[in-house]
Amino acid sequence: MTADTPTPAPATLAGKNILITGAAKRVGAETARLFHGAGANLLLHYRSSAEDAAALERELNETRPGSVVCAECDLLQIAQLPALVGRALEAFGALDVLINNASTFFPTPVGDITEIDWDDLLGTNLKAPLFLSQAAAPALRERRGLIINIADIHGMRPLRSYPVYSVAKAGLIMLTKSLARELGPLVRVNAVAPGPVMWPADGLEPALQEKIIRRTALRRPGSAAEVARACLYFAAGNPFVTGQVIAVDGGRSIGW
Repeated sequence: MTADTPTPAPATLAGKNILITGAAKRVGAETARLFHGAGANLLLHYRSSAEDAAALERELNETRPGSVVCAECDLLQIAQLPALVGRALEAFGALDVLINNASTFFPTPVGDITEIDWDDLLGTNLKAPLFLSQAAAPALRERRGLIINIADIHGMRPLRSYPVYSVAKAGLIMLTKSLARELGPLVRVNAVAPGPVMWPADGLEPALQEKIIRRTALRRPGSAAEVARACLYFAAGNPFVTGQVIAVDGGRSIGW
């Protein structure tokens, strides 16, 4: 078994209903596979990856028919978010876990930042998780549920040429802690902060990849499956954890 292979999970989430944003690809898709393997029902959110979302829905429903449904939504359209939560309630009758995974990532060097860049990065990485969490809170309270935010270690240590993204993820980390206080004791809120886990879709220069890995204690990039396992820990491993951030970074944050 490699780091990229999801660890088979026991049916620890049987009867639980999970909404995952940005679930069609990468970390979202691997998290969906792991949680489904643990017995959960899933609402897979997507914005533009309809074919990938539909393929994942078919894949997972082959093992448990009717346990997975898809829903399209532009998370920046705040008025649509209650309906997204409502889709999960319509499909499964309740909501136990919200995973705010959808993210936007692109460089914004100082001097080139536009208002559109700011609105996009802050909107997807911070505004949408806040308002979706707010929309889901009543349903989550009924089930003593959980919110998991996918943050980034660069919300704690800035990434050169990505100041707006770093600010957005820093805000998401503070939102995690704030919501844990606001929504407790009935709803827990935690975050996973990946480090060098999957290179960006548009790639990085090989020399920069090598430099990052050289400064990572475990000397390798992480996988989407390893981020998913951290999410599973929050969902099924320990119910006495809230307001916390786990860095899944191979030790990158200690070797800057």
